[in-house]
Amino acid sequence: MKKISGLFSIILLLLLAATASAASTTTVTNAQDAAASVYISSYDLNPPVFFPYETGTVTIHVTNPSNASVSLSQPDLIGSNVDILNYGAFSTATTVGPGATVDYPFVVTVEPPDGTYFPLFTVSPSTGGSSIHAQIKIQVDSTDVRASISTQPDNFAISRKDTVNVSINNPRGGEITNVLVVADGTGVDVTPSEVWVGTLSARSSVQVPFQVTPNQQQPNLTFHVTYNNGDNKHTQEAGLPLDIGDDKTAAIPVVNNVAIASQGSSYKLTGDVNNAGITDAKAMVLTVGAPAKAVEPYAEYSIGSLASDDFSSFELTFTSNDLSSVPLVVRWKDTYGTSFSTTQNLDLRSLTSSGTSGTSTGTSGSSGTTGTTTGSSAARTGGSAPGGGGIFGFGGSSRGGGLSSFYPIIAGGIFVIVGIVLWMKRKWIAAKLKKR
Repeated sequence: MKKISGLFSIILLLLLAATASAASTTTVTNAQDAAASVYISSYDLNPPVFFPYETGTVTIHVTNPSNASVSLSQPDLIGSNVDILNYGAFSTATTVGPGATVDYPFVVTVEPPDGTYFPLFTVSPSTGGSSIHAQIKIQVDSTDVRASISTQPDNFAISRKDTVNVSINNPRGGEITNVLVVADGTGVDVTPSEVWVGTLSARSSVQVPFQVTPNQQQPNLTFHVTYNNGDNKHTQEAGLPLDIGDDKTAAIPVVNNVAIASQGSSYKLTGDVNNAGITDAKAMVLTVGAPAKAVEPYAEYSIGSLASDDFSSFELTFTSNDLSSVPLVVRWKDTYGTSFSTTQNLDLRSLTSSGTSGTSTGTSGSSGTTGTTTGSSAARTGGSAPGGGGIFGFGGSSRGGGLSSFYPIIAGGIFVIVGIVLWMKRKWIAAKLKKR
């Protein structure tokens, strides 16, 4: 039963196909009527809009709606600014079957000036009768595709990665294809090196981003934009001037509250590092440089990510024979992973193990900068600093022997007090005896 049902379905489909085929054709009784029914159904232009003197293809589609074959000959495309390059391809007659369509591809070159033109296509039936003809619309436009730099920073900095957008604008009335943007320069790294855009529709634009990192003071960079209009290749260029300057948004490490303490054969350096820049500093690490030598347990101190206007404490251990110049090295990365470092020379001679602090500041940069250090200290040896209170208001000092120099005075004072007390007690006893 299933086989019979399937066979019935196939027969029904065949009948429907035959009916549709019969409905798509017009029944005629002679060759003249068949030729008279032939018409130009459509045409295609490649490219859709020509540049002056550009070569392209105009393809005419001729349809025979009758139930009889028709023979056609002598196709032609007549226009004052259209030159046909393949006349020899149409030297023989073409037979168009019932309900069929035949194509006539003319390879042409169009001439200026800009404008819209209407060359005439004609073809004649081989059996006689009137020619078949229609006007074809062809546009000629010398307006070129535009390539420009639409987004770039105010200035570039050595080793800093910035985003640059190449804008491609197609103001023409037809699409362009095979759009490719290639970066070409010296002293600069560009990622990616090229970008495939593909097809860009009529009267549309696209933004193509690149990451640009200069490596020297006078780099140069040009973006080459190639595209096809039909089968014709065209090229545009967008030059990018790389103005090298300071990074206005860079992270700026500032070191302050520096203190140093002796730990046997090494020193412990503590302090705070602040990010006074606009952007965050990623993967920040601090250490000391030569002639100082970093030692464990804190040869390097990892801060991690330090946000703008934030600070973090650090601790370093090192050895050095000269505390007048201890380079403090700060390394970090930006959002793109570009590495930066700055070196700030600290003068630690004025800092003592009592915890007195100093301050060091500097500006960020890949090559590093030298900061300055200030600080004050208490007395290096002995007891309290000047102004400390001693017994009876006298200031103590280890330089004068401490409290030992006041022992005679203290003993004399005690002797006087004891004498007064004994004298007053004697008078009190005498008064008691007299009263009795």
